[in-house]
Amino acid sequence: MQLRYSFRLYPNGPQRSALARAFGCARVVYNDALRTREDARAAGLPFVSSAVLSTAVTAAKSTPQRAWLAEVSAVVLQQSLRDLDTAYRNFFDGLKGKRPRMGAPRFKSRKDNRHTVRFTANARWKITPGGDLSLPKIGDVRVKWSRALPSAPSTVTVVKDAAGRYFASFVVETDPEILPAMDNVVGIDLGLTHFAVLSDGLKIDSPRFLRRAEKKLKRAQRDLSRKAKGSANRVKARIRVARAHARTADARREFHHRLSTKIIRENQSVAVEDLAVKGLARTRMAKSVHDAGWSAFVTMLEYKAAKFGRTFHRIARFEPTSQGCSVCGVKDGPKPLGIRVWTCTGCGAVLDRDINAAVNVAKAAGLAVTACRARVRPGRVPAQRGEAGTHRDGQMTVVGIPSL
Repeated sequence: MQLRYSFRLYPNGPQRSALARAFGCARVVYNDALRTREDARAAGLPFVSSAVLSTAVTAAKSTPQRAWLAEVSAVVLQQSLRDLDTAYRNFFDGLKGKRPRMGAPRFKSRKDNRHTVRFTANARWKITPGGDLSLPKIGDVRVKWSRALPSAPSTVTVVKDAAGRYFASFVVETDPEILPAMDNVVGIDLGLTHFAVLSDGLKIDSPRFLRRAEKKLKRAQRDLSRKAKGSANRVKARIRVARAHARTADARREFHHRLSTKIIRENQSVAVEDLAVKGLARTRMAKSVHDAGWSAFVTMLEYKAAKFGRTFHRIARFEPTSQGCSVCGVKDGPKPLGIRVWTCTGCGAVLDRDINAAVNVAKAAGLAVTACRARVRPGRVPAQRGEAGTHRDGQMTVVGIPSL
């Protein structure tokens, strides 16, 4: 399986300038190729192939207008064309129904928040004996290695984010790390008050990273709004806002990684509901939904289950997990969000809404999970007529209690 490993880069002044040049050249090649294809479409001409675009890039290096393209590695320019091909392929596949719909490729701007360039093995990049990342026409860039790579990567992508940080992203082939088999299975109900409720009764509170950082974010955004457009102080204020958001995103990602790893290591099978995050993001709870980051967490669970030899189940989003009793299976219908504890009309069990939903998620995935923890306390169950006592010849007898 393929995994991505990212490490922080610390380029010096000349290296940052060389990377900025590479970002700019890759962006120009991408935009030129996109404009060529769009002009051909408007004129009713056939789709321009990648081979024609590649030849045009090579020829453009000999012109005075694009002579500076020769200052960067040719592999960077060719990979920019590959990115355009991928954008078109995703767009066409969305139209054909092979994947979720995506917009048509758009032109890139130097003001975009994220810039990337990719080096393949043909670029002859390498990791030096001293631990630096040697990139063609850029130099040896210092890397902070937080862990060892499981295998030799064939490509590296250099990323600059909105906060001005640089990262090296490697995609490597790795073998699954099969963990010892276990008997534990778990269903997960995701929410806002509690980020995750497990079918074994464990409730994980939502950290609400964005809510906790809102005060500092508002102050930084207010300072940004007061800076004159085009000024150097506005650029500095924008970076401060971006760094505040980056710290929040990093804390959320760290929380997701720790929790997903813990769940996968402690359970053989994991079941989770397929939530309609896009729909929920259009409601008044949009900020809290984005702050929770459910999609990223579920993605981590899925790939870590494949990595460690666990079983991952994603049940349909229309499964009525909150409407049915996990003890007897009776469906009492939808309930308002304010109702957190309810009593089953079939068996009389008093159920915790979230734990009951987590148990139902596991059962919908076919997992043999107990429903004992879904019950808050035993309810009063109506007794059968034969057990409640009867009048016989004017004398009352109760089962189990001798008559006096």
